[in-house]
Amino acid sequence: MDVRKMRNEALGQRVVKALESRNMEAYYTDTKEEALKKALELIPKGSTINMGGSASVHEIGLTDAVSTDEYVFYDRDQAKTPEEKNEIALKAFTCDWFLGSANAISEDGVIVNIDGNANRVAAYAFGPKNVLLIVGMNKVVKTEEDAMHRARNEAAPINNQRFGGNNPCVKNGSCFDCKSADCICCQIMITRFSRIPKRFKVILVGEDLGF
Repeated sequence: MDVRKMRNEALGQRVVKALESRNMEAYYTDTKEEALKKALELIPKGSTINMGGSASVHEIGLTDAVSTDEYVFYDRDQAKTPEEKNEIALKAFTCDWFLGSANAISEDGVIVNIDGNANRVAAYAFGPKNVLLIVGMNKVVKTEEDAMHRARNEAAPINNQRFGGNNPCVKNGSCFDCKSADCICCQIMITRFSRIPKRFKVILVGEDLGF
């Protein structure tokens, strides 16, 4: 008996219902492989796709899966200049699908995200027809307050280390509410409801994904 799997599934199904009550579409999958299958079922062939710098999307294999001739994937990692990278980022607002994750989700379905450049949270808030979030159960916490704490004191320091930042959180491992030039916590977004029904689609995964 895999008791962790049992716990994740029980909690995950509850979070699915909470997200649905907030006008979002949500699914629970046990594994990365199941999450990838569900994501590809949702995204029609020929769709235009953009994304932020989500580790979770990469970890389930979705980035590779849409990097084919069957989709139109605007991949900023293929940009040769900063100007080209910015042009690709701006395409997020007119694309069919924007792929990403969450820094944290509360058990009652509130999603918290923190950004430095804000291209990710800007696209979440407005623009693309569909926002698809791939979220490991390691990011589910009890309350909205806990979600904010996780985003600022766990996700942000790790992501700042990943991107080579030199802020107090990199050196000390938690948020110091800094005003550094390369601060990664410039924009904080709380998503508590989707005015457009089912624009947000969340696939919860019963494994640890991302940071």
